[in-house]
Amino acid sequence: MNERAFPAVLLALALAGCVDPSAQPPGRGDFSADLIVRKEPGPPPGPKGACWQADIRPAVIETVTEQVLLEPERPGPDGTPIPAVYGTETRQRIVSDRATVWFRAPCPAEMTPEFIATLQRALKARGFYLLPLTGVLDGPTRDAIRRYQSSRGLDSDHLSLAAARELGIVAADPARL
Repeated sequence: MNERAFPAVLLALALAGCVDPSAQPPGRGDFSADLIVRKEPGPPPGPKGACWQADIRPAVIETVTEQVLLEPERPGPDGTPIPAVYGTETRQRIVSDRATVWFRAPCPAEMTPEFIATLQRALKARGFYLLPLTGVLDGPTRDAIRRYQSSRGLDSDHLSLAAARELGIVAADPARL
């Protein structure tokens, strides 16, 4: 090892001893855990001053198509085999019903042009929003919100409070720390 590299290696080893091995980078949240399905109209009862957003979770229908044996292979009159006959059978089943889901969201008063520009900046930093910052909650911004949240279990173009917290644009909930 050359003499110049030795101090750098020594410094790297010293700094490695300062790292907490149990420290983990912030994980990706599962926003689906915050979804509330209600049969009653209106938002769920919640903390005073909480704002809620409703969205529709579409039904999920599974279609299964399979080949079924209609007639097995059999010998023909001259002894040569007659091939089997197959048909197609298709059936559907509902995996989950359509439902209205509710989730906590930033209150409308917070959705200022400055807040939306900050949201766009946070989404841009993560590669979800590619246009110039406008401070307007337009189609491209909503699309970026949907793409960001859908990978975390919430397929909605309405910003959830959990997503806003994970993006670092609203304060963390002290009850969850």
